[in-house]
Amino acid sequence: MSKGAQKKQPTIDDLCINTIRTLSMDAVQKANSGHPGAPMGLAPAGYALWTRVLKHNPANPDWPDRDRFVLSGGHASMLLYSLLHLTGYDLSLEEIQNFRQWGSKTPGHPEYGHTPGVETTTGPLGQGFANAVGMAMAERHLAAGFNQKGHDIVDHYTYVMCGDGDLMEGVASEAASLAGHLGLGKLICLYDDNGISIEGTTGIAFTENVGKRFDAYRWQVIKVKDGSDPDAIEKALHEAKAETGKPSIIMLKTHIAHGSPNKQDSADAHGSPLGEAEIELTKAALGWKEKTPFAIPKKALDKFRKCIKSGEKAEAGWKKVYQKYTQKYPQLADDWINALTRFMPKGWEADLPQFTPEEGPMATRAASGKVLNAAAAVFPSLMGGSADLAPSNKTFIDGSPEFQKKHYAGRNIRFGVREFAMGAIMSGMFLHGGVRPYGGTFLVFADYVRPAIRVAALMKLPVVYVFTHDSVAVGEDGPTHQPVEHLAALRAIPNLTVIRPADATETAQAWRKAIATNDRPVALILSRQKLPILDAKLTACGVDQGGYILSDCPGRPRILLIATGAEVHITLKAQQMLADQGIAARVVNMPSWEIFEEHSETYKKRILPPAVKARIAIEAGISMGWERYVGPSGTVLGIDHFGASAPGATVLENFGFTAEKIVETALAMLK
Repeated sequence: MSKGAQKKQPTIDDLCINTIRTLSMDAVQKANSGHPGAPMGLAPAGYALWTRVLKHNPANPDWPDRDRFVLSGGHASMLLYSLLHLTGYDLSLEEIQNFRQWGSKTPGHPEYGHTPGVETTTGPLGQGFANAVGMAMAERHLAAGFNQKGHDIVDHYTYVMCGDGDLMEGVASEAASLAGHLGLGKLICLYDDNGISIEGTTGIAFTENVGKRFDAYRWQVIKVKDGSDPDAIEKALHEAKAETGKPSIIMLKTHIAHGSPNKQDSADAHGSPLGEAEIELTKAALGWKEKTPFAIPKKALDKFRKCIKSGEKAEAGWKKVYQKYTQKYPQLADDWINALTRFMPKGWEADLPQFTPEEGPMATRAASGKVLNAAAAVFPSLMGGSADLAPSNKTFIDGSPEFQKKHYAGRNIRFGVREFAMGAIMSGMFLHGGVRPYGGTFLVFADYVRPAIRVAALMKLPVVYVFTHDSVAVGEDGPTHQPVEHLAALRAIPNLTVIRPADATETAQAWRKAIATNDRPVALILSRQKLPILDAKLTACGVDQGGYILSDCPGRPRILLIATGAEVHITLKAQQMLADQGIAARVVNMPSWEIFEEHSETYKKRILPPAVKARIAIEAGISMGWERYVGPSGTVLGIDHFGASAPGATVLENFGFTAEKIVETALAMLK
């Protein structure tokens, strides 16, 4: 900072911007942990956006037509917390002072549902960017479906603030590409172009022309040479809003740790406190007159708190529009409320298809497609697609158009080969509200979606993942496309429900369960190959139980056979073969570990009697995890190696997934 700049008479804007900076410095210092540099550099952008452009009501963070703000670089959380407190959200100064402490509302990275005004959980770089794309997609879809001439009840923008790290991540590239293709004109990105990463300058690893890259994505590119000038930033924001046919990225040339005499523009300011001495020097350089930490000048607070009145006025104006809308379009208004509240009509399950053995074998992916279409007829808010695999995943809603540029009313999304972005976009769509997203791909590519699944589970978002081609039965495509470890990997994610149905009937139950779930994501694991349809009387409540007795034996069983999905059918055959030899076996179908574990110990012991030590788990995946159910005396028929290229039935037989192998294993165990 030049001497001339230090002597410049501070304006109210300077005071407000420096209030953000000093709160961020002080909070990180008190916690002895955090990232002060980015909030200090982005303070002018945050101030300009939140006080001059952003449509929001601090008194009602859930106002449906508010603009959405996503801080993709979640490590800069003190920028967001400062803005929330200063503009009047329910976030006290005491919470700011307890930054990163146990039980506070100011965790190290923003967490959805934990802090008022936080729209999504961010921290894993790039995901917030993709969340914002999802929010913008949801806004366009709802606007296309509900707005009527002169009655726009859905009319808001999505703003995402990101940094160099976000744009290095592949998920941001995937999402930006799709956003440009879709022409999401109400999506605006503010890019913190400070040239610094954790290891040093971005010159060591990130030297591409970001502007040309986004121009190629069909974005409007706006450059602000001085990222500390709130007027220039405001002008850029209005320029971005004026472009309705494509998303915009505003490239802000900023300085990490702006104002710090010894740490500005250095990697040292990224993830460590500045230190008491450097904070004192920085405050002096900024012309900050307050002597105590966490000081908020009254003039600055009064300026920020004007957002309360302007927000209330904006929402009141929207309510007038909405009131007229409800009078003129009562049915649409009811549909709008149903979409926002995720209303479920009584008895909706009756509209789902019922399957019988007489229909012949059916792949559970095919059954899923039929159930999805039936559910889509009941729930207009259900929308989604596949990562370029819709014909295989059976994720297309028949009779509904595609969601495309200028045709946003469609419910079928072409995500392209962008699995990670698909997952993060689904989260953003749900977070926006009004839509219930699903997305599909092959199970083997769940690894590409996994980071988004994890954060969705953390946020308790009830999105639905449709994973088909669920085992080595994929066959000829070989081990690159044959999932082996993937079921275990998904089951390892806390708060994710994994369901692997054994037939078409259980697939219908799985969809019913997924749609009725409100507090966690659900992954449906579906077969490529056709499977027999079991008698519905046997499977009527199976998914709700998670694990249940599918076929029992007279008296006490000598052995328990526990299976999931396609392997249930060879297990039933093995049970009969054992019965023919006078051995009583119980078949337990366990479509979902997570649901099973929600039941009482009494129920679980009734299904898996502790006295029966001989147990075999049968599943075409790695054996890890099954020890909890088979115990020390049991065994697992699984696949703890990669697959092979051959017809699916041949692969299964050679890997021991036959009734004969189950019988052989059981007899050896019972000797």
